Amino acid sequence: MSVEAVTAANQAFYDAFEARDLGLMTDVWERSDRVLCTHPGWPTLHGWDAVMQSWDSLLRGPQHLQFILTNAVVTVHDTVGWVTVDENLLDRGTGSTVAALNMFVFDGERWRLVAHHGSGVAG
Repeated sequence: MSVEAVTAANQAFYDAFEARDLGLMTDVWERSDRVLCTHPGWPTLHGWDAVMQSWDSLLRGPQHLQFILTNAVVTVHDTVGWVTVDENLLDRGTGSTVAALNMFVFDGERWRLVAHHGSGVAG
């Protein structure tokens, strides 16, 4: 299992987010009850339906975020990989930073996101 493949899966997540494309976002995630997502300022959402409903809402919302990812560290152990990264967000001239953890599992064919946790960084 390669660091490069997990890095590519992580980039696909951010590409889907920037493109505001629910189809691409759906393709990144594992479809199961074990997925979870914590958006900054939200309670943790558990399960495929709740997580995808949150992405549908966010991607249809007014924000048009651009991500500049920094300080990424990728770790792979067997069929589990995780990425810690600072999401430097730009939205119509304003900016903020979110510290994120993205966890992936290898399903035998590709790496799928099973957990995303984002926490705002005080600045």
